[in-house]
Amino acid sequence: MSLRAPGTGSTARAQGEAMLKIKKIDHVAVAVSDVDEALARYERLLGVEGRAREVVASQKTEVALLPLGETCVELISPKGNEGLARFLEKRGPGLHHIALEVEGIEAALAALKALGVPLIDEAPRIGARGHKVAFLHPKATGGVLVELVEESAPAGSSGGP
Repeated sequence: MSLRAPGTGSTARAQGEAMLKIKKIDHVAVAVSDVDEALARYERLLGVEGRAREVVASQKTEVALLPLGETCVELISPKGNEGLARFLEKRGPGLHHIALEVEGIEAALAALKALGVPLIDEAPRIGARGHKVAFLHPKATGGVLVELVEESAPAGSSGGP
């Protein structure tokens, strides 16, 4: 699967496709004010147990993941993150972003930038679960915040074949 910038020529499109390898939807994030309350509600509603709860200091958020097959619902709450707090004030709890797991996040960002796709992050940063993450600007996707995620190599792994 690949992302394309609208209005790009076939050569640029082909280069972008070759450099943006989407593996799956990693998670769908739901903004909440209180992770404890939301986690209890979602566990009852979906019949699954939350896991991988953590405070992500670099993003000033608290997250809890609810596994659903090969993806997760991520409950995300601000812990000093002003943008997320404004989102909740303005819109209330609800869908915040969709995260796509990619292979080679740096190359994906470079390809998207070369295609003129507006990015929030031009370089990945460390997010929940220690994964590399970067966000595309919602202008690029018609108003949807999209996060690219690349799974971290397990401890002790060289990351190679």
